Order: sequence, then structure tokens, then C-alpha cells
Amino acid sequence: MAMRRKKHQTRTEKSRIIGLLVASFLRSRLLHRTLISAIAACLLLLFAVLSLFAPSPTQNNGQLRSQLDSRQDSAFRVPASGGSCRRDVWSSMHSHLFSGCSNAGVNFAKANVKTHPDRYLVIATSGGLNQQRTGIIDAVVAAYLLNATLVVPELDHTSFWKDTSNFSELFDADWFITFLRNDVRIIKHLPNMGGNFVAPYTLRVPRKCTPKCYEDRVLPVLVKKRAIRLTKFDYRLANMLDEDLQRLRCRVNYHSLKFTDSIQEMGKLLVERMKMKSKHFIALHLRFEPDMLAFSGCYYGGGEKEIKELGEIRKRWKNLHTSNPDKVRRHGRCPLTPEEVGLMLRALGFGSDVHLYVASGEIYGAEETLAPLRALFPNFHSKETIATKEELAQFVSFSSRMAALDFIVCDDSDVFVTNNNGNMAKILAGRRRYFGHKPTIRPNAKKLNLLFMNKNNMTWEQFASRVRTFQVGFMGEPNELRPGSGEFHENPSSCICQNSSESEVKTGGISYPQNQIRDNPEGAKIENRAEGQFPEEEQEWSEVDYLDSIKQNKLKGTKTDSLSLLMSTDQAELQEFFSD
Repeated sequence: MAMRRKKHQTRTEKSRIIGLLVASFLRSRLLHRTLISAIAACLLLLFAVLSLFAPSPTQNNGQLRSQLDSRQDSAFRVPASGGSCRRDVWSSMHSHLFSGCSNAGVNFAKANVKTHPDRYLVIATSGGLNQQRTGIIDAVVAAYLLNATLVVPELDHTSFWKDTSNFSELFDADWFITFLRNDVRIIKHLPNMGGNFVAPYTLRVPRKCTPKCYEDRVLPVLVKKRAIRLTKFDYRLANMLDEDLQRLRCRVNYHSLKFTDSIQEMGKLLVERMKMKSKHFIALHLRFEPDMLAFSGCYYGGGEKEIKELGEIRKRWKNLHTSNPDKVRRHGRCPLTPEEVGLMLRALGFGSDVHLYVASGEIYGAEETLAPLRALFPNFHSKETIATKEELAQFVSFSSRMAALDFIVCDDSDVFVTNNNGNMAKILAGRRRYFGHKPTIRPNAKKLNLLFMNKNNMTWEQFASRVRTFQVGFMGEPNELRPGSGEFHENPSSCICQNSSESEVKTGGISYPQNQIRDNPEGAKIENRAEGQFPEEEQEWSEVDYLDSIKQNKLKGTKTDSLSLLMSTDQAELQEFFSD
């Protein structure tokens, strides 16, 4: 009995313990649920409070959109319009105060008085159309210095351009001879001497040869041989001469050298078609050929592909030094890319509605390179797009005749722009100064280079403002260049006269008295300037020697009076492929 009671008590005790444990567990769960409910209620209350003060989703999206728009506005975004400019972009200020003047002075000896009857000068030019043009101009002056009869110059048929055109197929030979008859006697062919044809004695004069150089080194040979032939005649006459000789240069360049009727008529037709499209148009001389880029040593961000391709081309010129692209660009010797030209023009005030005539050869990168320029100026034209194949058929096989068509359009354009400083750019810049200072934009490459590299770190307004500042003095305004500075073909200061009685004109950031007044006698002289070496910053990349092939360097079958009359063999010849 006692045993049973003990067992029962034990079971009862166990049941009580279990009951206590179950009750404790249930109590803890209830407490936990209560705690969770309380926390949840607090969170809901907090969320409700925050909702009262927080902006609505629509309002929040609007703020985000506003922030993005603000960031985009501060980025480099090119506008479609040219913006507002303080000046007329289609004209030069103060141009009405100046005009070209190249009449001979009263004391300038005439050809019929000074020409020796037994002296004949033959000139063999070099390079493309515009390089040969400089040689023709200087040939007339050389004949005048030597008191010789000039034979119509021979054109270059063997250089890169491979153009077989002779003088009379490019220029009006009869007009050339007639117009200059008072300055130099010119004939079409070398005459027989003593009943027999005598081959002219061949020699080559040093570059930048002064009048004294011709007198001392060329005249004795001419007197002895009676007829001489000067080869590779480009830049063989000093840049700085006295005023009478400089004005003779101007008469040759701006008045005696007229293209043939067929070239002139086709060129005028191209101009008319451009003017039918718009009241004003820009002509761009764009040099961006692979050969030219390789020779310049510039780099345009094309990676290994560009380095390899241009490096292979550069191997053609064995004597070229290793290129330092950064240094070349820093010195402003790299031509602007098509995109950079477009950005410069937009910053200067030319909008996307402007019509652009592009004179160019093969473009490195083809359409991919041109695409940014086309996007900025959709009205993009060339002689091939505004003339038919039939119309161009008589010119297309001759590089110089095709270049002559571009020359005419660029000359007659309302604004002329160039991305380089080659011969065509220089000659057209000088010509446009002489005939009324028509706007001519030459990039200030030294200053613009750094600006283009950092354009994405500034707003468009900041960029455009700096471009306009940097381009002061590079827009074709009167007196941008000091008299005597640069090449005479680019800055014919001796042939620019002031129309008014004002003694001083301020333009382009330069102020100084004019060296010429229109009222002064044509024969008034300025003091002679000594020929000097330009400082490094004035020696543009376009004047670096471009090497001929070995075949071209050899003077086969030529006679030489002395080696002193020839350029030293280790001095590179100025082929200047990229300058035309």
C-alpha cells in the first residue's frame, strides 16, 4: 500500500514539473509575440511619421531628373548654332582701309633697257602646283637680277604628283609673257645659238640665295655659258628683298599667273554652284593624308594600328629623326584633325547651317575620320559632289589641274580655312590679303592643342571663349602679321597699301604704323631687310625637308661648274609633298 502511494506521489510530482515547464514555455512565447508586435507597431508608427514629411515619388523623380540635367548642362556639349558673336563672321574689320599695290616704281629698270641679248635662264620647278608656283614667281625675279631672258619655266613631271602638264596646260602662257614684258623678257623656247641648239649648263643654287649670292655664284657661270638651267627651283631666292623686287613678285603672283580658260571656267562654275546653295560659304583646305601625317611625326590617338601604319610609311625617309609626337604637337606643327577644325569653326560662330566646301586628297581613316566634321556641318561639299564626272573628265587625270580647281574655289570663298601651314595655305592667305583681306582662318595650333586635349573638362562656353581668344591674330585681319615676318607669299606686306591718310591702324592685337600709304609715290622705297633665320617657333612643320628618292637626287648627265654651286649631298631636298 505504501509502495503504491509513493509511486503515485512521484507521478504527480513529475506531472506538476511538466505542467510548470509547459506554462513557462507558453508564457515566454506570449511575451515574445507581444514584444514583436510592439516593435512592429513602433516601426509602423515611425514609417507613418516619415511618410508625412518625405516627398512623393513623383517629386523625388523630378529632383533626380533635374540633377542629371544639371550635370549634362555642365558637360562639353556642342551647340548646333554658332551662337552670338560681336562681329560679322563673314567679313574682316578695317579691310576697306587697305588694298593691293604692286606697280613698279619710277626707278625700276625696264626689260628693254637692262636685258642682256646673250643670256638665257631656264628654270626647272619642283613639287606640286603651289610649290611650283613659288618657283615660277622667283624665277622671274632671278631673271631680272641676272639681266637674262627667261624661258617659260619647266614644270615637274617626276615627283610624287606624276602630273605631265606643261606650263601652257596650266597657265595662260601668252598672258604671262605679255603682262611681264616691261619687267623681264620671256620666251617660250630656248633659241638656237650660232645656228645650233646648245643645251643649257645645269646647276643648282643654294636655298634662300640672296641677290648678292646670284651675282657672285650664278652670274659668272651664265656669262661664260650663255644659257643655264637651274634645277629643283623652289625656295632658291631669299625671302626678304627690297621693295621693288617684292612688288615684282606680287605682279607675277597676283596678276601674271592666270589659269587656262578651261580651268578658269570650270572653277568659276564650281563657285557659282556653291553660291546657289547659300549666300555665303566656307572653303576648307584639309590636309590629312597618310603620307603627310607619317612625315610630320604626329600621333592622333589611333593606338597601335595608327603607330604601325604610319610608322611603316615613315620608313620611306631614311634620314628622318625619331619622332617625338608630344613635342611636335606642342610646337603647333601637327595639322588639326577634321573634328578639331569643325569645333574651331563652331566656336568662332559658324553654325550647322553653313555650307562647307572641302578641298582635300586622301584622308587617313576615310569616312570614319570625316564623320565628326560632317556631323557638325552636314552641308558638306567637294568638287566631286557639285560637278558631274563628265564635267571633271578633262581634269581628273591631272593632279595639278584638279588642285587648280580647288584653288579657284578657295580663293573665291567668303571664308577660307586651313588645318595646315603648307604652300597652298600660305599662297592663298597672301592672295586674300592682297585682294581685300578676305577672312582667312589659320589655326593657332600651339594654343589650340592643349585646349582640344582638355575640352571635356570644361563647358562649351568656356571652350568657345578660349578659341576666340586664341584665334585673335589668325583670322586674316589687316596688320595681323608684322611687315617682313613669315614667308612673303603669305604676308606680302610690301604690296599692301593703306587707302586712308590714317597713320596708324589697330587690328588683330597689333598696333604699328603702316609701311605703305596709298598716297605715296609708287617708287618710294623702304629700307632693305637683311635675310635672317627665323626663330624656331616660326619654322612650321611644312618647311621640313621632304626627301626625294635616290633616283630623283641623282643629277644624271649634268655638268657642274663647281660643287659649291650645289647643295651638299647630306642636306635634305625640300620635296614638300604635303605642302600642296
